[in-house]
Amino acid sequence: MSYFAPRHTLRNVLWIGFFAAILAAWAVMYAMSRQAGVDLLGRPAEGMGAMMGPAPFDVLLGMWAVMMAAMMLPTMVPTLRAYEDLIYAMNATWGGWIGVLAGYMLAWIGFAVLITGGQFALLGAGLIDGMGRATSLWVTGALLSLVGLFQFSRTKAICHGVCHAPMTHFLGHWRPGIWGGIRMGGTLGLYCCGCCWGYMVLGFTGGVMNLLWMGLATFFMVLEKLPQVGHYLMRPIGSALLAGGMTSMVLATGLLS
Repeated sequence: MSYFAPRHTLRNVLWIGFFAAILAAWAVMYAMSRQAGVDLLGRPAEGMGAMMGPAPFDVLLGMWAVMMAAMMLPTMVPTLRAYEDLIYAMNATWGGWIGVLAGYMLAWIGFAVLITGGQFALLGAGLIDGMGRATSLWVTGALLSLVGLFQFSRTKAICHGVCHAPMTHFLGHWRPGIWGGIRMGGTLGLYCCGCCWGYMVLGFTGGVMNLLWMGLATFFMVLEKLPQVGHYLMRPIGSALLAGGMTSMVLATGLLS
């Protein structure tokens, strides 16, 4: 069969569309940051910080949903590659491939709803400002320490184990067709939320429109998903976050000033 047979043409279209969606999501986030008047570090233009208030819930939810696509779609490459292998080895289909992708993103959109609500709760408590930035070094230190400790937890290990080995999950919970793909993708997405929620919460340390944080978080989440190195990175990352948290708290005391 020629490489340009219909099956391979569909494969190429789907993968090109997938990567185009990632680029589009990042482009939208950049446009949103420019519209909000912030730089790549999420800092508002001079004189604007005090005037900027929180966006409405639906606007924030839309921002988080796009952010989930920009940050989490790149981490899906090993999962989608694993499912693609089953197209040639089992009764998997490209419709199921689309279903896995859709189910995964549905889980993260659900997480976007939760973290949007969390942002309003933190704002109401005075722990973050209207730009989603921690209002004190104590808050920054607490968030860094919380996520750092989570890297050593049993929950992190379990969730990462599933995300890290999508083929094992597919073979153990196989469901054919597009609806089966949605179900398996949704389950994987929930495990991924359990594994990576901390990276999202860290956005509140420097502002949720901080594109540098988004890029670094995406980079580390992609590394954690790589079969060759993922298991070896969780604890070093956790140690670095704990060190950052303790440093922030020491600075908050003013002992080093």
